[in-house]
Amino acid sequence: MFKGLRKGFREALSAPDTLPSLRRYFVNTVFDATFVMLGIVIGSAFTNQSMMVVIVTTILTSAVALSISTGSSVFEAENMEQGRRMDKLGRAMLSSVEETDIGRLSRSGTALIAFVNAMAPLLVGGLMIIPFLLMGEDGVQTAAEVAIGLAISTLFVTGFIMGRIGNRNPWVRGFRMAIIGVGAFIVCYLIGGAL
Repeated sequence: MFKGLRKGFREALSAPDTLPSLRRYFVNTVFDATFVMLGIVIGSAFTNQSMMVVIVTTILTSAVALSISTGSSVFEAENMEQGRRMDKLGRAMLSSVEETDIGRLSRSGTALIAFVNAMAPLLVGGLMIIPFLLMGEDGVQTAAEVAIGLAISTLFVTGFIMGRIGNRNPWVRGFRMAIIGVGAFIVCYLIGGAL
């Protein structure tokens, strides 16, 4: 079963549409998840009653909720697009292609894209939780600062990779994403301080 699944995913990666879609959705999901986690850390760690268990639980449950949301929405969006593509191809060939290699490749590609994107919030959430677990209840403020640094670094690295893949200056892309992260931090921090 796993061998067949692995073969299907490998074949799906060779399809011309799979990798660009995977990259697009993944980058978008990493950004969304990072900003959500950044907001959670700022909103819950920089208060007078910040508690590590609440922060970790909120990050974890938010990451799981984002993972489910992203995985299912990406699956449905890709399923719809692939279905339209298969229908168009079937009309051109005067025969359904659903049970052909093309149809199976399409389904494998959709499943792979949805799975990889469902993992993005879990990876970002896991990364953001690490400082809190390492520093414990007494180090919540320091852990929050480290987590914010990790979030901004994640945005920089993702922007850098986008620049490399898109044949653009990766440093400019990376710094641009990091600056957006710093801006989000400042806005969220000011909102938290005003309440």
